[in-house]
Amino acid sequence: MTRVNLRLLDGGMGRELQRIGAPFRQPEWSALALIEAPEYVLRAHQAFVAAGARIITTNSYAVVPFHIGDERFAEQGSALADLAGRLARQAASENADAVTVAGSLPPALGSYRPDLFDHQRSVAIHRGLIAGLRVHVDVWLAETQSSIAEVRAVVEALGTEPAPLWVSFTLLDEEGREPRLRSNEPVADAVGVAVELGAKAVLFNCSQPEVMAAALNEARIVIENLGGAVELGVYANAFPPVSANAEANSTLLEIRRDLGPDSYLDWSKTWVAAGASIVGGCCGIGPEHIASLHVHLHDQNTEVPVHE
Repeated sequence: MTRVNLRLLDGGMGRELQRIGAPFRQPEWSALALIEAPEYVLRAHQAFVAAGARIITTNSYAVVPFHIGDERFAEQGSALADLAGRLARQAASENADAVTVAGSLPPALGSYRPDLFDHQRSVAIHRGLIAGLRVHVDVWLAETQSSIAEVRAVVEALGTEPAPLWVSFTLLDEEGREPRLRSNEPVADAVGVAVELGAKAVLFNCSQPEVMAAALNEARIVIENLGGAVELGVYANAFPPVSANAEANSTLLEIRRDLGPDSYLDWSKTWVAAGASIVGGCCGIGPEHIASLHVHLHDQNTEVPVHE
């Protein structure tokens, strides 16, 4: 068993942009600030870094046809991805400590919608994002992946890209049962495929805190059995339970009032105890949450076990 430093990921970009007054509406979501007022994107990155995040994610999650439309994506998708990468890299370079830039590769055809998956179209969309992001990123983060098929499309699109791949799955918000992806595929199967495809980290995101520890435990067992050296991580959202028929970001969901910084810190301690070495937040988790993790989790418990 190897020990590595715990690393803090940033929080939810969309809600932070909305909070600081950036242009923000559906269907563009977080991409609207990138299009109309990119200075707000830089401010959001800077806020998370100041809070203690040492991994920041490019604001490319909504730079897909689902949010910006087919025509705009065809004309501007790679350029917007390039801008997202440059802004993240600028925020990272301003900090005295090293900050990792993770290139966000989202579900290409809509979050929480594995039923809409189309392999060739997904590969084409990801290649457009990769073309803009590649010179700026340290790792690729395939995030909010609802199915194994979505991950396979990302890997095909990446081809021989040299930066490491991290894969992050979104889970059914159902406690007390075997943890599953939103496609209803078992977490154990998904983690096995991610490891076989070369992922250097497996994370779980955009699901409730309550379901994360069980997924981590499943992932840890799979990784141990495969004999791989793969990091684990979590960045939960602050949404109430989301139904299996929901479509992420299709409406502005309410944020749970019981997930302030102290409560989120308590959940994060359980993830670290379960083997997570990367911890941050997704939708509704802001700089104040990351600052709490930095003070109470990162500074007081700088190393966690990683099973290999």
